[in-house]
Amino acid sequence: MTMPYKYFIKQTPMKRMLTVALTATMLTAAANASAQTLRFAHVDPDDWTTSKKGAAGQVFKNLVEAETDLKVELYPAGSLGGETELIEGAQDGTISIAMVSGSYANFCPAVAVTDIPYTFPSAPVAWQVMDGEFGTALAEHCLEQTGLRTLAYGETGFRHFTNSVRTINSPEDMKGLKFRVQTIPLYIEMMRGLGAEPQGITWGEVPTALATGVVDGQENPISVIYGNNFHEFQDYLTLDRHVYGVDHLLINDDIFQSLSEEEQAAVKRAAMVAGTTGRAIQQFNSAEGIAKLEAAGMEITQPNAEQMEAFREAAQPPVQAYLRDELGDDAEWIDRLSAAVSEASERF
Repeated sequence: MTMPYKYFIKQTPMKRMLTVALTATMLTAAANASAQTLRFAHVDPDDWTTSKKGAAGQVFKNLVEAETDLKVELYPAGSLGGETELIEGAQDGTISIAMVSGSYANFCPAVAVTDIPYTFPSAPVAWQVMDGEFGTALAEHCLEQTGLRTLAYGETGFRHFTNSVRTINSPEDMKGLKFRVQTIPLYIEMMRGLGAEPQGITWGEVPTALATGVVDGQENPISVIYGNNFHEFQDYLTLDRHVYGVDHLLINDDIFQSLSEEEQAAVKRAAMVAGTTGRAIQQFNSAEGIAKLEAAGMEITQPNAEQMEAFREAAQPPVQAYLRDELGDDAEWIDRLSAAVSEASERF
């Protein structure tokens, strides 16, 4: 808002100074008011009943708007870009909050340690670790590197193997099989350690590759396996839980610091509930998905403790060797995670 020019020139010098100050104050107030909208973006569908990030976003919006004067705008389904673009947008402030998973390791490399295969024996252990001292320390480390504050953690769930050739109970059963994996060195090293042949195939080509036998199998969370009808091409499912995917709920720290103490507290509370909601949706979808895949005719195998140890011993060494070389001084996070998992595992 500005004062009419004819009004301004008729004022005394003192009044003109007061007018300038008043105008500046009004403009600042208007700017602050416009900054009170938080833009929350993710790549999952908007359906809160089946989408972990969709549910998390809706819960966050409802709680923040109920407890504060802040407004939350949701941008689901990659409407503002893929995860890399969302993280970059959060860094430059065009996006306030981004909920992302593995891509965050490209910005804060230490995050990659949570993808070391067969690290988390169960979801409760993973929750204890990520919500405890390790997760807090990792968040602080990444804040320094990226300018993004981790408000909470969610999950994309455990990944499992499917294939169309045979039952898999041990690494020996994987030898010679061709598995589609993401073109990420960590996954390629894991598959080689297990004796399989990793194949980097783009996501859109996976159904055709499975149907035509270009690859024998693939690996994904249960919700993805069922949601994409992979059971139509694959006969065997091995519940080996080789990688636990972590979701990171991130906010631009400058935006966070611009909020009042009361607003900051409300945002943090809402984020914790949102992350927990995302975990619950993922766990529900996984449990329901296993039942549906079995009903659809898939043979489902759950390796026992001895077999799981064999998987771990085969897959971890090459992945850890790769990460220690890549992370350099940050390789300490491998040992910090291992210690945190050991401590949390004693409770379950």
